Amino acid sequence: MILEINPEHPEPRKIQRALDVLEKGGLIAYPTDTVYGLGCDLMNKGAVERLYQLKGLSKQKNLAFICHDLADIAKYAVVDNWAYRILRHHLPGAYAFILPATREVPKMVLSKQKTVGIRVPDHPVVTTLARELGRPIISTTATDDEGEPLIDPAEVRDKYRGLDLILDGGAGGHVPTTVVDLSQGHVEIVREGAGSIDELQ
Repeated sequence: MILEINPEHPEPRKIQRALDVLEKGGLIAYPTDTVYGLGCDLMNKGAVERLYQLKGLSKQKNLAFICHDLADIAKYAVVDNWAYRILRHHLPGAYAFILPATREVPKMVLSKQKTVGIRVPDHPVVTTLARELGRPIISTTATDDEGEPLIDPAEVRDKYRGLDLILDGGAGGHVPTTVVDLSQGHVEIVREGAGSIDELQ
């Protein structure tokens, strides 16, 4: 269940193994530029439901979309020129940006505010996965019972027995992303995390 992968130059056959799991509706864990994530194929309703159950989350809890680049974001979020300049400056990076959703977003992961949280991590493993999958990975943080991020892939395995595969890219970080809401036409820092907010204020 744990597959070691090169965090800087992920081996294509290992990426393919993870893709096979995602395309069959499986749940995986993977390294990002901040903490370990748990995720599945955005477009697989059964997998998304399993992800909510695995993490013990309410359906009202928004999950992040991991996209592989800025062009991919525009399919799922409305990005005007002002927001695009901010995204271009900070992505890839340790941020999740909340933006108005497009009609491409499945209803079951759409917030009441009709917004989505978008990430483009600065990490080759998960961005390669999203690119090769051809659509976003829907993602949440791997945490312990107190809500603290799990750093060791073995701890992720022990906590989340329902995972189909864990990509082990070494020890993860313990500071989650900075969450920034751009959906109202101004910058609102929802959570200060690993990404600097100096240029966002």
